Amino acid sequence: MLSRNAWKYIYVPVIAGLLTTGCGKDFLDLNPEATINGDAFYKNETEIKQAVNAAYNVLQDLGRESYWIFGEMRSDNTAFQYNTADRGREQWEFVDEFLVGATAECISNFWRNSYTGISRCNDVLTYITGVEMTDDARNQYTGEVEFLRAFHYFNLVRQFGGVPLRLEAVQSPDAALSEGRATADEVYTAIIADLADAAEKLPPNYTGADLGRATEGAARTLLAKVYLTQKKYTEALAELRKVTALGYHLLPDYAAVFDPGNKNHAESIFEIQYLGAQTGLFSNFMYTFAPYTSGSSVTGDTKTGINGSGSGWNIPTQDMIAAYEAGDKRKAVSLAEGYTGSDGVFVNIPYVKKYNHGFVEVGRTNDNFPVLRYADVLLMMAECLNEQGFVANGEAFDLLNQVRERAGLPARTAQDLPTQAAFRDAVFHERQVELAFENHRWYDLLRTGNAVAIMNAHGAREKQQHAYIPSNAYQVTSNRLLLPIPQTDVNLDNLEQNPQ
Repeated sequence: MLSRNAWKYIYVPVIAGLLTTGCGKDFLDLNPEATINGDAFYKNETEIKQAVNAAYNVLQDLGRESYWIFGEMRSDNTAFQYNTADRGREQWEFVDEFLVGATAECISNFWRNSYTGISRCNDVLTYITGVEMTDDARNQYTGEVEFLRAFHYFNLVRQFGGVPLRLEAVQSPDAALSEGRATADEVYTAIIADLADAAEKLPPNYTGADLGRATEGAARTLLAKVYLTQKKYTEALAELRKVTALGYHLLPDYAAVFDPGNKNHAESIFEIQYLGAQTGLFSNFMYTFAPYTSGSSVTGDTKTGINGSGSGWNIPTQDMIAAYEAGDKRKAVSLAEGYTGSDGVFVNIPYVKKYNHGFVEVGRTNDNFPVLRYADVLLMMAECLNEQGFVANGEAFDLLNQVRERAGLPARTAQDLPTQAAFRDAVFHERQVELAFENHRWYDLLRTGNAVAIMNAHGAREKQQHAYIPSNAYQVTSNRLLLPIPQTDVNLDNLEQNPQ
């Protein structure tokens, strides 16, 4: 699956990432207290739980970079602020412009970290069978890593197509080599098997320090999203109805959904957990998404410089700004169309506000990143019902309007959405504004078949607005909907490269 060159990320990552979770300690305290010998590990439930916790750890690195680069910046929602002085992350720009190549570090990071997470899950699944513990504990830990493994593979298969499929722990460097790329169908089969089993094994909720772990609701919601991607609407709807029975509900205030003082709330189904005060565990989205010219005007942090290539990313596009209807309360929560500089002059460079809640310590924020939430469930249900058969003012309308009502928008009716196609477009639009900057947009473009047309039209507008965009940018074809496999792995693991 991974090359010999990437071996260091497979066999010892659990050891390097092991965490301690003593009584009353948050499971996200990921700092190891000591180095642990792998041969002596996996001997009891405590060590299995540490290994499960380590499997969550990789999500933080992926969330800080890969997920939004490939889930948002590849779409029409966001782009970047061109930095004339610092060209250190040009490959991130190339992702946005559909010019990225197989040697790009950001692609390698995404691939490597995803397979590191998969490897940690495989280790737990391999060794847990020989450890004495209660059935409830065994089921929970098994379900958690099955969910995580499925989540990684779901991201990989949507970005790369068929990928190497590894479902067992790697025991030696030679075993790190793959048997080649599985087909996309084979990967989806493995994903569905993991999530179906996880949904039966995981508890519906947690309390105390375990809040934030994968639940039955997370597994069923992700499984429904997989089925929806495959256009299996009946299967997706069945899972979503089970999710609605688990007690989730929309929060009355859209802003409260993203408030770091309100983590893991009744609308949240799964979030990437960050701890602002902990070294290595904090988030930094506020800094990364701030215009690099904004100084401390956006962050309020006068001690952290943001004038380099680490800022100015995931910048809302004019297409995204224009997508909001007049009176939509979500717009002011999600983005700002500019900032007022230290000289009192307004600068018309937009930025994402959804994760801008101040800093806990200099350079560190405490914002979690939402992965699955109940508003997404309602919109997926509306889509499934409509695809099964349009019903004027039926249940699908009620689900769509629950989301719109919170946003302060008028209800949609069959008078203005008189056909299945019109309702389909309405749900597609609602997903863009409701889930903006939560890394859903690119995948929605893909699964609905809209990516080529929308991104070419978007690219034409971007070229008109920004002279720095190369003439060969945004020439989107079906081949370019898949990322290139990292060239190192193509060479060393003898993988077939995606055509570009």
